[in-house]
Amino acid sequence: MTTAVSVRGLTRCFGAHTAVDGLTFDVAAGTLFGLVGPDGAGKTTTLRMLAGVLRPTAGAIAVGGADVVKDPEASKHHAAYMPQRFGLYHDLTVRENLDFYADLYQVPKADRPARLERLFRFSNLGPFAARLAGQLSGGMKQKLALSCALVHQPEVLLLDEPTFGVDPISRRDLWLILHDRVAAGVTVVVSTAYMDEAERCDTVALLDQGRVVALDTPEALQRSLPVRMEAVRTSDPRRAAALLAAAPGVRRAALFGDVIHVSIAGEDGGFELAGAALAGAGIAVLDHHAIVPSLEDVFIERTAGTGAQAHGGTA
Repeated sequence: MTTAVSVRGLTRCFGAHTAVDGLTFDVAAGTLFGLVGPDGAGKTTTLRMLAGVLRPTAGAIAVGGADVVKDPEASKHHAAYMPQRFGLYHDLTVRENLDFYADLYQVPKADRPARLERLFRFSNLGPFAARLAGQLSGGMKQKLALSCALVHQPEVLLLDEPTFGVDPISRRDLWLILHDRVAAGVTVVVSTAYMDEAERCDTVALLDQGRVVALDTPEALQRSLPVRMEAVRTSDPRRAAALLAAAPGVRRAALFGDVIHVSIAGEDGGFELAGAALAGAGIAVLDHHAIVPSLEDVFIERTAGTGAQAHGGTA
């Protein structure tokens, strides 16, 4: 399979602080790759280096075959970068913003009608073509920003937390657009702090404090934990989570809403000792059953002791 993005030993320091520490990974062409981790994990810094807008302290980057470190401008023919705050012009209409970025990327005039029609179709922005960008909702602004990034038909799309602060409907629409572009052969590298979004990716790199702590498909990572995972509902979830974390045989207990995910060492480990600890404290177990670990469970297990936190879709 062709490699669209290649990263070797990528490092970025800001003074004495190392924000990105020796990242190495490949992104296969036509796939959806997730950089996943909490705030401060190094996601934005990594994407800015991939986009050629921030020079690395050390390491090598190739995007679409172009050497980003030696020639940052060369990669811009192959890639589009959408930062968290994309540069939309609020006093221009939706159509005028698209025309502006088409000019910026030197899209041939003859190609624009069909290209804009397609962008309007999958973004559902057609009815709002004459509306000022400043009058759009947050989700519509993100869809317009994504459309502007796609106007020159890049091979690689670099997106920094595109759904942050977006309503659930627009969030779903944005992911539908991304999957549509991947199906059309575009390579997408997206950062997110949301573990339910990470599970939509073909491959994910879990980042913690600037390092890759796990790299694989979401399914493989979920199968990789050497623990039995139980979902537990109790009469006092918060107190129960603290008691379970200290119970014999329990590696970790994390609260997801009113449900506690308990990891028990060993495939055949039982819940009896943990349940006895709750009963001794007067806490009733309403239900418990084995579950497949979520990607957030994997992240918590892989970053145990580092203080890392991530925003899960169910947490």
